[in-house]
Amino acid sequence: MTTSAPLLGEPLPVELMNTIWADRAGPHDALSTPSGTAEWLEAIGSRLPELAPEDLDDLRRRLLPLRDALLQLAAKATDDTRWVTPDASSVRRAVDEVNAAVIPRAPQLAWAADHPVTEHLRAPSDPAAAVVSHFAEDAVALFGTGESSRLRVCDGPDCGLYFVKNHPRREWCSPACGNRVRAARHYRRHRA
Repeated sequence: MTTSAPLLGEPLPVELMNTIWADRAGPHDALSTPSGTAEWLEAIGSRLPELAPEDLDDLRRRLLPLRDALLQLAAKATDDTRWVTPDASSVRRAVDEVNAAVIPRAPQLAWAADHPVTEHLRAPSDPAAAVVSHFAEDAVALFGTGESSRLRVCDGPDCGLYFVKNHPRREWCSPACGNRVRAARHYRRHRA
């Protein structure tokens, strides 16, 4: 299964925000249907904890408010009002949503006769909540550590996807967007 949503290899919260995107055909939402959600989750599945198919509806129900919260925070961090216009109360609600999605975990000691003592985190009993918490924990790291200052909106024509600027010269979400911008610039120069 493949997803129609653009996957850029960005941190999980950014990938979740990019499940809403626009192109020349108009706006799209990869999570608008259960099948679209399943396809998107399968496409990024190697980056997530295991989830049973029967938990997909619950996960979709929990991901949508988290995505909306992340879009509020990203809009505030980047001054991008394409999808939402953040104000103080909406940002506060977004922070509360992210924090509520994080499942506190404490390290647990495990002792096995055939290997040394190991430490692991106790898995929550709710698989959908564990997956949502995975996104929320990454969002706390993105927005809470100054990484949000590197969050950008692609300036490519008909794009507007979010990405983390990981190189000083990076201006677009992907090389394809950069190529479109350069080709359009070349066309305008040579046409005039």
